[in-house]
Amino acid sequence: MIDMSILPLYLTAVVALLLLPGPDMLLIASSSMSYGRRVGVFASLGNATSGIILTLLAALGVSALIAMSPMALKALHLLGGAYLLKMGWDCVRSQAADAPELDQQNKMATTFYQRALISNLLNPKALVFFVMFLPQFVSSNIAASSGEQMLALGLLLNVLGLLFNLVLVALVGTLGKGLLENAKFRNYQHKFMGAIFLILAIWMLSSFFTA
Repeated sequence: MIDMSILPLYLTAVVALLLLPGPDMLLIASSSMSYGRRVGVFASLGNATSGIILTLLAALGVSALIAMSPMALKALHLLGGAYLLKMGWDCVRSQAADAPELDQQNKMATTFYQRALISNLLNPKALVFFVMFLPQFVSSNIAASSGEQMLALGLLLNVLGLLFNLVLVALVGTLGKGLLENAKFRNYQHKFMGAIFLILAIWMLSSFFTA
């Protein structure tokens, strides 16, 4: 359901996008460094799940309708920013005693799956990206409908994105292993993640005020 003649161009564009630093990369890398590779993997899966949902919405045309509504996009900006602010505040106000023990890292995995999923779904830029990016590679030279092609293109994008993020987790998680075994860092690991969430919140809300 993808025009093979444009596939090389599409893959080139996808690789370029994956290498471009963004909020998803920051969240996945920082969670891997702060809480270990398992948490990073689940954050990657949460991000991939949101990507599949956005792909389905784009293929159905729902996301295009939302993207054309300025009020809807502003509401998403505010909801997304408020959610990230809450996550950041919860982490910052956590005490050192709240830091998970090394053998309890699994408890953080589900939490970061949910956080990555929700933060990406509430990011208007992610929504607009799927609306604007995928249709550029829809071809009239094959029998598949535009919706079917956007679905196939989006799923390919999400698979490649997940693979890229898992490699990122492996690299950053290895580098962060020493930090996790450092008692001083473990006293501040929640604060570190809180700062990341606050940066992401400012990132999202700044788009709201400049739009």
